[in-house]
Amino acid sequence: MSLAGVGVHSGARVTLTILPAESGSGIVFRRTDIEGARAYIPARYDLVTETRLGTNLTNRHGVSVATVEHLLAAFAGLGIDNAAVELDTAELPICDGSALDFVRLLDRAGIAFSQHPRGYVRVKRPIEIVEGDKRAALLPADALTIACEIAFPAKAIGRQNFTIELTPRNFRQDLAPARTFGFAHEVEALRKMGHARGGNLENAIVIGEAGEILNPEPLRFADEFVRHKALDVLGDLALAEGPLIARYEGVKPGHALNNKLLRALFADPSAWELESSALERRSFAEVMGLSAGF
Repeated sequence: MSLAGVGVHSGARVTLTILPAESGSGIVFRRTDIEGARAYIPARYDLVTETRLGTNLTNRHGVSVATVEHLLAAFAGLGIDNAAVELDTAELPICDGSALDFVRLLDRAGIAFSQHPRGYVRVKRPIEIVEGDKRAALLPADALTIACEIAFPAKAIGRQNFTIELTPRNFRQDLAPARTFGFAHEVEALRKMGHARGGNLENAIVIGEAGEILNPEPLRFADEFVRHKALDVLGDLALAEGPLIARYEGVKPGHALNNKLLRALFADPSAWELESSALERRSFAEVMGLSAGF
């Protein structure tokens, strides 16, 4: 199944297609505008090369894909471990700034359940990265939980906290619809540098100079800003060597901090272990939370 859109930073039109992949292959991007083996870019934390405006991946040939975090969050939120993602330019479509369009695309395509046990990465001891007033940590837990705190002087945001235990149902209802956000003065500065060319009020919540929301439509959640940060976190954590069993805690988190956290985790073999679990037999609707209506 395919969808078309624009890259939020490049402004380029892009068509994205998601195809099934063999069990154990992971998530792999393929640039259809590039020939041969150079076109393939696995979704791995150690291939992250840019985090300032989103999470970008680059393979050993220097071929990149940009702004992958929302699609990866959709894969992780729905429990999808293997897929081939084709796109005809360097940046994924921003859609409406959330993960909803990717979720709908995956629903239309259908999701197959493997008969092979699913591999997990269980965090065994705390790993933490602190940079000034920013913090990201992974702690031992029985399931993947994401806890985020953000603080902005803009009156529309202020200080917000949000915690979610990741299940497909919770992801659909509470995380996937949360849109990205930015500040009007930053958008203008980014455009002068050749970025944010595809950004507008239809694919981002924009905060004005007085701290007000410029979008005509209301927020989808009162705390949509911190929920989107949690969505970004999920997308970044999806670059681990398997689905994480851990509690993530973030204070003013960002893509760079999240990637540093994964690199620190996998640099310490004593901090994690691989384990596998057969998928519990439940109905497709129950597992995917289709009654949520998205």
